Amino acid sequence: MELQTIKDKDYKGKRVFLRVDFNIPVENGEVMDDTRIKAAIPTIEYLLKQGASLIISSHLGRPKGKVVPEMSLKIVAERLGNLIGKDVKFISDCVGQEVKKASQVIKPGEILLLENLRFHKEEEEGDDEFAKELASLADCYVNDAFGTCHRKHASVYGITKFFKDIAAGYLIEKEAASLSKLLENPEKPFLLILGGAKVADKIGMVKNLLDKIDTLITGGVMAYTFIKAKNWEIGDSKVEMDAVPLAKEIVREINKRHLEFHTPLDHIIADKIAPDAHYFATERGTVPHNWIGVDIGPQAIEEYTDCIKRAKTIFWNGPMGIYEIEAFAKGTIEIAKAIGQHEGVFSVIGGGDSVAAVNKAGVADRISHICTGGGASLEFLEKGTLPGIEVLKK
Repeated sequence: MELQTIKDKDYKGKRVFLRVDFNIPVENGEVMDDTRIKAAIPTIEYLLKQGASLIISSHLGRPKGKVVPEMSLKIVAERLGNLIGKDVKFISDCVGQEVKKASQVIKPGEILLLENLRFHKEEEEGDDEFAKELASLADCYVNDAFGTCHRKHASVYGITKFFKDIAAGYLIEKEAASLSKLLENPEKPFLLILGGAKVADKIGMVKNLLDKIDTLITGGVMAYTFIKAKNWEIGDSKVEMDAVPLAKEIVREINKRHLEFHTPLDHIIADKIAPDAHYFATERGTVPHNWIGVDIGPQAIEEYTDCIKRAKTIFWNGPMGIYEIEAFAKGTIEIAKAIGQHEGVFSVIGGGDSVAAVNKAGVADRISHICTGGGASLEFLEKGTLPGIEVLKK
């Protein structure tokens, strides 16, 4: 996939509208995780070094077109400034006369961060007039917000109509290259690890990868949906009943292609989903009546680790259990460690909990690529591109 990138352009003395993904967890006015801010820094520093003045925009949370003070990007301006050792000017809107004035007076090497784009409903509606007003703030456009590229939002998609000069930042370039590698002749054996919930959201991606993968292993709600599709007992485990027919269809396709497919050999089961629950490992891959599957068991960890050791390419999305509760996080952490400790594998991780797991397991620096957008990465692997990336092609 050939993208127009910032390396192909001249930004000296230009005002650049830079769309980033600073949709980060903020609690009680405190940034809980600045991974996405750090992911945008190489592009920010490159543009500043080239002599550009930056007008940075992002969304945060789901304010649904209303001003929600807890979702202001003001705190993000402070954290970004601390991370790059530079003053970041902040303005409390993203359109209007005051914003226009502020964008015109920033000098090369300076940064202006706009307020949350989603305080205006027109952003998510992809409104052309709103996009045009955003575009009027700058001379050229750079998108580095991979996590929103699957949305046809004004600042990601519509805005590109109003610039002659558009490009992808380093992060989008890296994300597209890493995910394309999974779709175009991946080294075999190719292992797909699926956990978490939202089976329906992942079915398109699974179908697209079936001709490329060799092995599929499952955990979390995903596993119980597949186990239910096999008509095995799952007790009171969480399951997506609406997705069972889809799971049956996937199992049929897997059998047709003679692929290796695993649901857990055993489970950690609990009497309730709570830190003080009674829990133990089952002896087999079914869950007894009145019990809840909360993690993969020791036999499953052993079998899945063996699959990981044999793989040359891995894509992992979704935890193996109720990862938020320490006692039920072991399966997810062990999978993360196994991937991180495996030499000579091309590994890609997508989805917030999987990313949190490799960080917690201390192996994030040993993963080939960590996606900054779970939904965007799934859609890319389903369709081979995204609306926000299509418009950046050469």
